Amino acid sequence: MISVHTCPLATLGGKDTGGMNVYVRELARELTRRGIAVDVFTRSQNPHLPHIVHELGPGGRVIHVPAGPEAPIEKHRILEHLPEFVERVRRFAEQEGLVYDVIHSHYWLSGLVALALRSVWRAPVIQMFHTLGQMKNRVAQRVEEREPPQRLEAERRLVREVDHVVAATPLEKAQLVWLYGATPSSVTVIPPGVDVQRFRPIPKMEARRVLGIPLERRYVLFVGRIEPLKGLETLMRAVAILAQDCPTWTQDFAVVVIGGDPDATADAEMGRLQQLRTELGITDLIAFLGAKAQETLPYYYNAADVVVMPSDYESFGLVALEAMACGTPVIASDVGGLVYLVRDGETGLRVPRRQPILLARALDRLLRDDELRQRLGENGRRWAQRFAWPIITDRIVDLYQEVLKLRRGRQKQLICYGRWSVRP
Repeated sequence: MISVHTCPLATLGGKDTGGMNVYVRELARELTRRGIAVDVFTRSQNPHLPHIVHELGPGGRVIHVPAGPEAPIEKHRILEHLPEFVERVRRFAEQEGLVYDVIHSHYWLSGLVALALRSVWRAPVIQMFHTLGQMKNRVAQRVEEREPPQRLEAERRLVREVDHVVAATPLEKAQLVWLYGATPSSVTVIPPGVDVQRFRPIPKMEARRVLGIPLERRYVLFVGRIEPLKGLETLMRAVAILAQDCPTWTQDFAVVVIGGDPDATADAEMGRLQQLRTELGITDLIAFLGAKAQETLPYYYNAADVVVMPSDYESFGLVALEAMACGTPVIASDVGGLVYLVRDGETGLRVPRRQPILLARALDRLLRDDELRQRLGENGRRWAQRFAWPIITDRIVDLYQEVLKLRRGRQKQLICYGRWSVRP
């Protein structure tokens, strides 16, 4: 597996860490449980960490590859260091005498690496984008939020040249066809999975005691990266509306934000949101807790009365799936993969993106109706069982085998053509 710009073992909620990290880590672990050896190559961002880490189960490794400065850098600057990354990965495999059957690349930067390595290893490339530059540009509100032309061109190239693409939802497959010209037969829809052993119902009061938070308050939870397209501003404005319309009701109300670093002075978006919190007069209602380890997230999900995903764009929406697996109801934007995952009125509630008034109404409705919360939470928990990692990994392994079979068939055909060409 290739995950150039972010390590699957990194703490979630940072600038470049989120659902993709979880996907790579959990899929790799499930593959190793089946006796499949997995190496995950990622760019080294800390010279003090070991370059090889054995934390993916027997036969699973994360390999931190020095390429450029061993420090966090902007994703788009990594592009200039990809040739060095490719060469170091190639040499590593050569020195260890490794032969890989499949290259599974994640995000567009990793896809470019995978294409270069395919020419060396003769292994098929399975690509998953996780997000699409074209879609991010469609919801960008500022120039600095737009993705660069290099990304869009790389994604178009990858769609043309990789052996197969995995899309998280039918909608993402349609976007790949419409916006990038993908051949429908070259794209298979396989959603991400969830660890239903980790993300499971825990009594609310128990979860709150573990976290040391007051037992009597209503809690709304946001989990995600602190960036504009995650829609946290919309949630904050919805909270301000509730505080104005229901001042008594919101006295025992709080929004917990997990993600980012509230003390990072260089994080412009975090600073903007904290300033907005002050301007809206809701400083006492919204708590920024920063990034949290994956092991503690089930307690936060279970402690919450509702989880909100007010995103402008989500290719899938893993946070919603994790919350649902815990039996916590979800309010989500009516966008992207959330349309597929959160069934309005059945497994959660959906509202149009960037509509704080409608989001405030949905919050008010759900927090006042215990029976509705219970019903949506239970329906969501049952729905989430379909996404258990063993089920999803079965589909991924089937795809690996299909692509390998097809590639070997082509190679045999080429060999036969070569033999025919020398016959008299």
